Amino acid sequence: MPINPVLPRNTLDANTSQQDDNSITSAPSLPKFPDGFCWGLATASYQIEGSANVEGKGKSIWDTYSHTPGKMKNNDTGDVAIDHYRRYKEDIQIMKEMGATGYRFSIAWSRIFPNGTGVANPKGLDFYNRLVDELLKAGIQPFATLYHWDLPQALQDKGGWQARETSQYFAEYAGYMAEQLSDRVKHFFTLNEFQNFVDMGHRGIEMVVQGKPVQIELAPGLKLDNQALNQVAHHAVLAHGLSVQAIRAMGKKDTKVGPAEVMFCGVPVMDTPEHVKAAETATRHLNARFLDVMLTGKYSDSYLKEAGKDAPKFTEDELQAIASPIDFVGINVYIPKMYVMASENESGYSEVPMSISHPKMSSPWHTFSPEVLYWAPRLTHSIWNPKAIYITENGCAANDELSTDGNIYDTDRVMYLRNAMGQLQRATAEGVPVKGNFVWSAFDNLEWTGGFGTRFGLVHVDFETQKRTPKLSAKWFKEAAQHNAVV
Repeated sequence: MPINPVLPRNTLDANTSQQDDNSITSAPSLPKFPDGFCWGLATASYQIEGSANVEGKGKSIWDTYSHTPGKMKNNDTGDVAIDHYRRYKEDIQIMKEMGATGYRFSIAWSRIFPNGTGVANPKGLDFYNRLVDELLKAGIQPFATLYHWDLPQALQDKGGWQARETSQYFAEYAGYMAEQLSDRVKHFFTLNEFQNFVDMGHRGIEMVVQGKPVQIELAPGLKLDNQALNQVAHHAVLAHGLSVQAIRAMGKKDTKVGPAEVMFCGVPVMDTPEHVKAAETATRHLNARFLDVMLTGKYSDSYLKEAGKDAPKFTEDELQAIASPIDFVGINVYIPKMYVMASENESGYSEVPMSISHPKMSSPWHTFSPEVLYWAPRLTHSIWNPKAIYITENGCAANDELSTDGNIYDTDRVMYLRNAMGQLQRATAEGVPVKGNFVWSAFDNLEWTGGFGTRFGLVHVDFETQKRTPKLSAKWFKEAAQHNAVV
């Protein structure tokens, strides 16, 4: 499905000259990204694939949760989703037309191992082999995420992430996928958004946006106490570490691996040394259970002190596994966790209350704070100094309606992308090693408990007919990718 290019722009810069007819004659001066920057799109298996029980696929916790009355908006499920399992060739062609150079997809664990472990399902593996081959044929680099929240239900029935054995089962699955795909897939993300699937899935969280409480829960929808929740968090990072080791053992020599964590970022109220130092302290503390232990090999003293008797049980051998060397860090960046300022208190920072009139995007939780796309990678770099950083997700929902001419003019999403990518470009210009960005999402899809009414895609999907229509934001993305710049 071809995408019509946007009309040429005229951009004022210092070299602009005007003729008698007042037309602008110089070429635009655009904020450029480094050569080789990956212009990526992202999706997740349960949200797009459909074909929930075909060709040997086992149930996941989302198959169960979405069929539990009252859990999903409008009782929507991923049984069909956007039918990507059958329409993947069409979808890849659309992404090619959009100018994408990378595609971050997730593999449904229960499609490969219906019971989470045991004998692999050849038909499930065949789908991902065909998907990868089609991506490479289109000139799109595949980036595989091994876990995007869809734990096999059979493992949940055995204790899920509360059971240490799940970490080992995940490592075996990760090693198998690296063995099967790493001749063509060179980048593997282990688990997606540790903090979210742990906290939202095993207790639920409450946020306050514009003065209103926002409650978020994910599958499997448990309500654990503090100690059990912290143990789940430990098993998640242990699964990461063991899977890194398994991928190293089973993958091809040049295989690269890292996590894809939601970045809980403290944004300083201003870019001055004392407030930036406060933001660094806050950001490290906010990520103590996940990124910090993965990148340092130890739980911080402040986290263990704060957890007290509810701290997770762990061994030194487990910490060593958790800190297995990685090639990059993926961070999902949508919003700041908080704005911070320097303080004389014990922590060295204090949270700045967010104004009730602070603007937001369409999702109830999504404050509009594009500067976080600068601060999240900058602070990741300054605190932990990883070899490379990928922005594994950023994007926004919008009220995307077909206009009378058949187009979707999602000007709010274009505004978001232009501002967010401008902030990210600033980080790269300052030397932060950001290697690419994956916009969430390539297509409208099942937005978890928000159902099909929450549209994040650059491509509109009619969920009744499955017709795909690229939005104005898709045209923006294509132009930006062609110029490797913010347009």
